[in-house]
Amino acid sequence: MTDIRQISVPALAYLGDCVIELCVRRHLVEKGLSTSAHLNAAALDYVRAPVQAEAMKRLLPHLTAEEEAYFRRGRNLGHSNVPKRATVSEYRAATGMEALFGYLHLTQQQERIEELFRLAYPTVADTEA
Repeated sequence: MTDIRQISVPALAYLGDCVIELCVRRHLVEKGLSTSAHLNAAALDYVRAPVQAEAMKRLLPHLTAEEEAYFRRGRNLGHSNVPKRATVSEYRAATGMEALFGYLHLTQQQERIEELFRLAYPTVADTEA
């Protein structure tokens, strides 16, 4: 595998977006949602930039120094296209979260991904209990 430090931040965020989406989809299917319309609508409650920004606020106290560094790298990425329904700050935090999850995936830290996903979205932990 390529040295993780050589992978661009946009590539980490691109991969991390997919990792988060997979966590969300697994959670929603396990929750019992069965139609694509319900699944897609419910997924928005997890993957919109403002929601991910709030999730990152919950995660920050739990991150290691290395994880926080990957979050910061993603957050500090220059953004030219920000969604209409998100502030620049929210979009930057969401990109940081995606870069973090991309890093965790590439370093094969699946248990950590699942732990951080539960911490980021407390309702996930509530429904699994």
